[in-house]
Amino acid sequence: MKTVATLAALAALANAHATWQQLWQNGKDLESTCARLPTTNSPVEDYTSNALQCNVSPSPAKGKCAFAAGDEVTIEMHQQQNDRNCENQAIGGAHWGPVLAYMSKVEDSASADGSSEFFKVYENTWAKNPKASQGDEDFWGTKDLNYNCGKLSFKIPEGLAAGDYLLRAEAIALHAASSAGGAQHYMTCYQLTVTGSGTLVPKGVKFPEAYTKTGPGLGFSIHANLDSYPAPGPKLIAGGTEAKPQLLTFGKIAGVPDATAPAGDETPAGDETPASSVASVIASSTPVASSAVVEAKPSSAAHSAAPAEATPTPVVVPPYSVGNSTSSIIPGTVSSSPVAAPTTMMTTVRPSPTASPSCPVKEYYQCGGINYRGSTQCAEGLECKQWNPYYFQCLKPDANQPGPSKGPQPTQPSQPAASYEADLPSPAAPKPSAEPSSVTPEAAKPSQPATNSSTPAEGAGEKKYTLETFITFLEKEAGSASAAKIRRMIEALM
Repeated sequence: MKTVATLAALAALANAHATWQQLWQNGKDLESTCARLPTTNSPVEDYTSNALQCNVSPSPAKGKCAFAAGDEVTIEMHQQQNDRNCENQAIGGAHWGPVLAYMSKVEDSASADGSSEFFKVYENTWAKNPKASQGDEDFWGTKDLNYNCGKLSFKIPEGLAAGDYLLRAEAIALHAASSAGGAQHYMTCYQLTVTGSGTLVPKGVKFPEAYTKTGPGLGFSIHANLDSYPAPGPKLIAGGTEAKPQLLTFGKIAGVPDATAPAGDETPAGDETPASSVASVIASSTPVASSAVVEAKPSSAAHSAAPAEATPTPVVVPPYSVGNSTSSIIPGTVSSSPVAAPTTMMTTVRPSPTASPSCPVKEYYQCGGINYRGSTQCAEGLECKQWNPYYFQCLKPDANQPGPSKGPQPTQPSQPAASYEADLPSPAAPKPSAEPSSVTPEAAKPSQPATNSSTPAEGAGEKKYTLETFITFLEKEAGSASAAKIRRMIEALM
């Protein structure tokens, strides 16, 4: 099963990572004011690490966000720091899995270290797709996240006791998981102060103890046919929000309000705004009394039924490393535009292409392919060479094979590999995916992974294999030298 999971990760070109970045209150954009932003967009995979609490050494938040019990909160995730382009998937890379949110009652959310108990207030996990033959074609929380501009909404429980809380947003990617583990966890903690007359302080769990790599909802293969799915972690508390995933491609979630300013609200960010329409942000540089409040004016985004790009107010951001990106954000500089970066292959229909960025791509980096949205212009002296429909790479003109790994690239099998191509079963036709009646976009269809070939370009008689074909072959040949060789080649690319 480890081989199957590794192959699935390759087929998804699973180099897409993401972070939770922004927060909304009742449809108002608070941006990243109270977010402890992770310093990279990589997942946490160590189930013994305290990084499962609030990520690996996150940057300090600027302040606290004030909410009332019963308020709607919207969490927002994107692949790149401060890139809120709604045409890009929020996490990408076929990283399907559940989306969860926890809260923890703390003395001071600015100084809390995440070791306290967390209780679950939101879950959007899995729903069966009647026409699907394997779990990754079903409905998942991260699909809703991907295709709803990175935003999911829920309410702070009505009866929650007043005080400071950590809000822990989490997406779990299962594309590389198996019975031996392999799930990937993406989380961010937000610093909140909650007001209200409630007295509820639910019992919770602690991280990392709440999860194990083979625990419920984590230690299994998403690529098998699923009849049910147990949500990871504790049960949802009374008054929490349970959402059913709805989307298989870009669309609008039925019954979920847009995380945008009310229609007609065009108040400039620099003008005076009534206190009732802004979020109270309590300065967190040092502990202060609850009466010391700074009014932070949220920005607004255009109201639209279709996914729209939300443009944040320019902010100073910390250093942020991004895989396969030629761009970087420098400390102390101001960024008001999204950072261009390639997206990864997804098992869904593709959105309309957008204009390619013009920034030259360095040697060995990706410059094109299906679903790629980065720059297609190579640096001087380099050519953009196609190795398969999903992967183009910037190389010198005389290069006749893929260069060193600077992003996803095809394998070049050695001579013995030709013997096991003939043993593979006939390629299976992809099965169409269904979608619920509340969603208008067309149903998604799984895309085929790039095929291995003895030459980079596709030949007229070249065979094409689906992920399901490779899985069938590897399960049939488990333990054989051929399967082991494929596994080693795949793992060398990860």
